[in-house]
Amino acid sequence: MESLRELTRNHFLGNPIRLGIMLYLLPRGKVLFKELLGVLEVTPGNLDSHLRTLEKAGYVKLYKVFADRPRTAVRITEKGAEETARYLRALKSVLEGMG
Repeated sequence: MESLRELTRNHFLGNPIRLGIMLYLLPRGKVLFKELLGVLEVTPGNLDSHLRTLEKAGYVKLYKVFADRPRTAVRITEKGAEETARYLRALKSVLEGMG
């Protein structure tokens, strides 16, 4: 039951879009905003809102990349990677307890 309580306490990763962002970033480390848009199929405003929430929590860092034109990139932080891994372990524990 502790694992279930842990899942419900994480308001940042309990949202499916934010969890999707973190799951996509976890193995990659960093991605462009536009790539996340295509993968998650959300509006730019919706994605920006979720990224700002994750950034305030310290899970991701937003920054500009200057190539042919300025682009927004997203990088997972150490805290974000740790919290996502903890969340996934708790989820796995809950699911294993159901079987």
